[in-house]
Amino acid sequence: MTEPIGDSYLTLAGPGVHEIKIKASRFIALGYPVADRDEAEAILAQVRKKEHAATHHCYAWVAGLEREEFKYSDDGEPSGTAGRPIHQAITGRNLKNTMVIVVRYFGGVKLGTGGLTRAYGQAAAEMLDKAEIVERLICDHLRFTLPFTYYDRLMRLVAAGQYRIIAQDFGETISMEIEVRKSRTDAFITQLTELTGGKIDVVKTN
Repeated sequence: MTEPIGDSYLTLAGPGVHEIKIKASRFIALGYPVADRDEAEAILAQVRKKEHAATHHCYAWVAGLEREEFKYSDDGEPSGTAGRPIHQAITGRNLKNTMVIVVRYFGGVKLGTGGLTRAYGQAAAEMLDKAEIVERLICDHLRFTLPFTYYDRLMRLVAAGQYRIIAQDFGETISMEIEVRKSRTDAFITQLTELTGGKIDVVKTN
């Protein structure tokens, strides 16, 4: 486990693939953005089914934003020669919510522990280096209700902060849900409190 990260992170924009060949063995590195353990396990199952003839399906993933967790596996290769270097390729690039699976088709020539470590690490690293990396923002969703008389001033706050309105409902009062970048949440709540003289309850919905 690691401590919570800030309000943005780097991850893969989408699936990636890269293949290398070493002494007749094929190493196919597959990369995926993943949100959590369940998604990582589902992708692994799909790859195992698709690449069912492969000798090994070694992998590593890191997932979770509030509390990050990770897992890696050598899948029958000598301990420490596959999952760990794949994991290091991910963390060395400061990627979050990312999974890399390296599928090996054995070519008949043993590589030794050092050779395996280099091969799995190289396949993962080269795939990640050629993949498109994006920055994702971590946001809070805030829901609140306030009198209609505050609407214009509220809209000025929203525009100034470049916040995104998710939902709004007009009646005698205004019910609204707004997406706010995590680092700005406390400041926005303070602004709402000052705007209404403390007559507002703000609830985080995510």
